[in-house]
Amino acid sequence: MKALYITLLTLASVFAPYSGRAQSNIAYDSTLAKKLNADEYGMKKYVMVFLKTGSAANVPKSRSDSAFAGHMQNINRLAASGKLVVAGPFFKNDKYRGIFILNADTIEEGRKLVETDPAVQAGLLDMELLMWYGSAALAEIPEIHKKIEKKSH
Repeated sequence: MKALYITLLTLASVFAPYSGRAQSNIAYDSTLAKKLNADEYGMKKYVMVFLKTGSAANVPKSRSDSAFAGHMQNINRLAASGKLVVAGPFFKNDKYRGIFILNADTIEEGRKLVETDPAVQAGLLDMELLMWYGSAALAEIPEIHKKIEKKSH
């Protein structure tokens, strides 16, 4: 019994220094975290945009085609500037057309960015904007995407 007591006491003294410590991430890259404006959790604020079917009706096909070509050009411009980190369409549904995640700190900043979109300007798309808290690593997606796409838009 005494041997068991000594063994438990020895084990407790070995592990006690580690029991109260918060775990740290040994892979932490402070330079990358700073570049991406990450907080201590590796997260940051974004503006999430839900693009919805707009209120414009009876738009001629040529005008619609032109606006959506401009929409794609605007997506590429915003991505190249680092302001658009994620974009994509939803599958067929009655209301929502697509999503943007913008590297923006406020709804107003996000609104100004989306208002540059020709499809929004033409009333073909409307927007719903929400603040969102997500991984700061999302800002790396556009560069990664360039490495995996065979065709550009």
